[in-house]
Amino acid sequence: MAVTDMTHRTLDCGKTIEDLSDYLAADRFPRDPHIETCPECLNALQGLARVSQLSRDLLAQDIAEQPPIPESWFQGIMSNIQTEVRAGRALPLHHPDPRVTLSVTEGAVRALIRSVGDDIPDVVVGRCRLEGDVERPGAPIVVTITASIAFGRPILPVTTALRTGILEALARHTELHVEAVDISIDDLHGDIPEEGQR
Repeated sequence: MAVTDMTHRTLDCGKTIEDLSDYLAADRFPRDPHIETCPECLNALQGLARVSQLSRDLLAQDIAEQPPIPESWFQGIMSNIQTEVRAGRALPLHHPDPRVTLSVTEGAVRALIRSVGDDIPDVVVGRCRLEGDVERPGAPIVVTITASIAFGRPILPVTTALRTGILEALARHTELHVEAVDISIDDLHGDIPEEGQR
């Protein structure tokens, strides 16, 4: 399945998604010191690993009885990975010493949110956005994400677990004032029966 020109997009650090995909395919060997220490590259590697694992999971099912997964779905995931691994805005963190300035990048927070989805079976987080003035302490923030779930999974328990996990992770690792976590399930994956089988 071709990913067209999505694989040639370049990160701010100069690496392309194709470079990272090849590195991942080689089991991260030989070790590339830049990739292994660059936050953008590491975030992109995590996203590529999730897509790769999902592909393997789908292939493990009875492919002959499944409709093909639209190429645009994979392109959308690849595009989201490339966009969201960028460092983005700096989210301030409190420190008792006024001479010390601490912050966490928006890209790192999006990676944290995606990791919550990774811990929930049959869920793949698609797009993730932090809406609001994240650079102003105490400003109200809304987290909006899209996700795909396995066909047959009940949506309400999945979204409840995802929302709860995201709120807990953000409370533990950031100082964001999160007013809401809006989740849209915009796709299904897995063994989706044809119309006559439903």
